[in-house]
Amino acid sequence: MTQKATERVATMEKIVALAKRRGFVFPGSDIYGGLANTWDYGPLGVELKNNIKQLWWRTFVQRRRDMVGLDAGILMHPRVWEASGHVANFNDPLVDCRTCKSRFRADHLVEERLGRADAEALTPDELSALIREANLPCPHCGNRTLTDARQFNMMFQTTIGPVSETGTQVYLRPETAQGIFVQYKNIMQTSRVKLPFGVGQIGKAFRNEITPGNFIFRVLELEQMEIEYFVREAEWSQHFDAWLASMSDWIDAIGLTREYVRVREHSQNELSHYSKRTIDYEYNFPGTMGWKELYGLAYRTDFDLARHQETSGVDLTYFDQESRERFLPHVIEPTFGVERTFLTVLLDGYDEERTVDVNGKEETRTVLRLKPQLAPVKAAILPLAKKPELTTVAWDLFEEVRDTLNVMVDYDETANIGKRYRRQDEIGTPFCVTVDFDTLEDRAVTIRDRDSMDQVRVGLSEVTDWLRERIFAS
Repeated sequence: MTQKATERVATMEKIVALAKRRGFVFPGSDIYGGLANTWDYGPLGVELKNNIKQLWWRTFVQRRRDMVGLDAGILMHPRVWEASGHVANFNDPLVDCRTCKSRFRADHLVEERLGRADAEALTPDELSALIREANLPCPHCGNRTLTDARQFNMMFQTTIGPVSETGTQVYLRPETAQGIFVQYKNIMQTSRVKLPFGVGQIGKAFRNEITPGNFIFRVLELEQMEIEYFVREAEWSQHFDAWLASMSDWIDAIGLTREYVRVREHSQNELSHYSKRTIDYEYNFPGTMGWKELYGLAYRTDFDLARHQETSGVDLTYFDQESRERFLPHVIEPTFGVERTFLTVLLDGYDEERTVDVNGKEETRTVLRLKPQLAPVKAAILPLAKKPELTTVAWDLFEEVRDTLNVMVDYDETANIGKRYRRQDEIGTPFCVTVDFDTLEDRAVTIRDRDSMDQVRVGLSEVTDWLRERIFAS
């Protein structure tokens, strides 16, 4: 039912403004002037975020017999990150401006200023040589006083214990995956799972990014929806392809425009230290951002289990009772970012239409064409006038729809009906239900579709079933 705009009108500036104006996303610590690159999710934002996570969980965990779930802690034993390679390898190349003291990622600078698409694969020495050769200026102050690139570890550190000098130094996890690997043996013993099987998890991760930005695209505190899928080594390729197809189905499920999505294979020199093959689903963000990673799919081999087995001294092998074999499983990892999904569905769903009101005046209708399952508010109940005979019926219908469908429903009786429609269009509400004076006679209401603006008359007793069929059909 979603009708995409014929011409893309979304910009990051429009989305940021809409997000704050309508209560999707607020700057963090706003009354204190904010804290750079931190964001809070408002009344509509938390609903959209939860809807994304709930749809993902239903799709990839609850509806699959080969999946189980986990919710691992943010703080883990520091040796976890030594074993996983994050202490040694979770680095970005950093350059400083000696004049204004600003800091930048060297690879991003080289990619943006010199057009080097392979910048992320270059070493700090190679990046430094390119910056010196091109005599690149500081993007902030314009002075050509950039330092050489050096590695910067992105993990946040903290201390467990009452005194920092004598406490235990730990890290805020930079990814959720390691919690799954560390609990892999307990999951096997308690869930009676057999290969191939996967463990899904939704949780917070923290990355001390050098140059976070582009609204919520790159943030310090992020939320991941991640799967570690355990397979036999000989079967990894077929499972990799199957997950690539499942991720493609997810992109359709959340309603992204296909022409804005592409698949990109990582070259050998781009691969992470744990990966043998990685594919990104990229999204074409508006403006200067262009194509950037949305989701990732990696073949991690048995790297993680082998390292944790070696470091901990605990046997993490899988015993196949049928073949009587014992071996370390290999792992396929589909990774989805909550914030990037949130941002792309807003960008993709944003539309502006030129319409004519009842008085013949042209106006712009701003509409978020969100999938009904993702929309923060599923339906709005609108009495045509603030009259007791109408509001009584409308409140009863509001409570019935809300309690029966267990979804967010809005009730609005302020301003004229046209303005109320526009308010709901702008926040992505797929259906507006109007209780009018004819309702008192025919016991029916008018339901308006957000995208087409078509209206249909539905009996009061049928409204809940009518909405259920259309909200949960996608």
